[in-house]
Amino acid sequence: MPQALTAWVKDQARALGFGAVGIAPVEDPPQARAFADWIAGGCHGEMAYLARTAARRTNLGAEFPWARSVVSVALPYNTPHPRPVEPEIGRGWISRHAWGDDYREVVRGKLAALLEAIRGKAGSEVRGQAFSDSGPILERAIALRAGLGWVGKNTTILSTRLGSFFVLGELFLEIALGDDEPLAERCGQCRACLDACPTKALTAPYLLDARRCLSYLTIELRGAIPRGLRAPLGNHLFGCDICQDACPYNARARMTDETAFRPREGLHCPDLGELLALSEAQFRERFQGSAILRARRRGFLRNAAVALGNTGKAAAIPTLARLLEEESEPLIRGHAAWALGRIGGEAARDILRRAALREPDPAVREEIALARQDQP
Repeated sequence: MPQALTAWVKDQARALGFGAVGIAPVEDPPQARAFADWIAGGCHGEMAYLARTAARRTNLGAEFPWARSVVSVALPYNTPHPRPVEPEIGRGWISRHAWGDDYREVVRGKLAALLEAIRGKAGSEVRGQAFSDSGPILERAIALRAGLGWVGKNTTILSTRLGSFFVLGELFLEIALGDDEPLAERCGQCRACLDACPTKALTAPYLLDARRCLSYLTIELRGAIPRGLRAPLGNHLFGCDICQDACPYNARARMTDETAFRPREGLHCPDLGELLALSEAQFRERFQGSAILRARRRGFLRNAAVALGNTGKAAAIPTLARLLEEESEPLIRGHAAWALGRIGGEAARDILRRAALREPDPAVREEIALARQDQP
């Protein structure tokens, strides 16, 4: 019976659009020690929730004492819209996973449908709980145990069919299913992802220092971006994809059939000037139902100001000057000051000089002072 039910569950998951599905037992992950060491080394940065829930994430038996199996799924989000070889000046980059609807809601919705199908098959109220980038679990450890792929040198789960452009989900069930076997690592001597990372956040194979990762800096970090990492940010607004773009397995990865992941209008290489003009209400309206809301307006426009400064073009100066003069959020004003210093020139110097006389926030005044010192 478990074998037949397992096959049926996998068929149902595939019918819902999941590109890969595997079954893992509810057991403590062998990666617990490595995760603890990663936290102890501070590599999680300001993601305090990871440290706060570390014990729960590595003790699944205690966290889910009622569960017998975990259905691990992968939902591809890759769409045929490549990163431009030469980015158009004045436009930013948003990671592929955030072009469409919020992936967490999409995956959890499909897992909810899978749970209802299982209940219908069983003829009883089967207990289950679904997650996607949420909850006190180590998603990649579960996916690895379920045989969805192997851990690549950039710390993502890799699949020969799907590459790494997919999001994970988990459905804990109180019924026992047949477990899958883990896959062997297939990266070999390749180090394309490590060599491609512009901030060297991949400090060694299979080891990521989130504090230097562009995805962390543009999404999770709430305060000022470290000055030394602003130029490497390039035109990134939300997430990155560089290490994934470099991976040979992604060159032939399957495209998604999920319509919810198709790019919303204006999210593939968006205009920086338009984004920097968004009010709080406009930001929430434009990105309703999008993962981009995680960065909040202050973080997203902070990123956009840095990206505009990285263009190095004088045409960006009026937009940055307006931010420095009219923007109510100090975090955005401070990064606009840095961007003006990055562009340089007499016009930028004059704007920074006048802003220094009226700026009330001490942190922004410091940014202005440093920007004036950095003038080429």
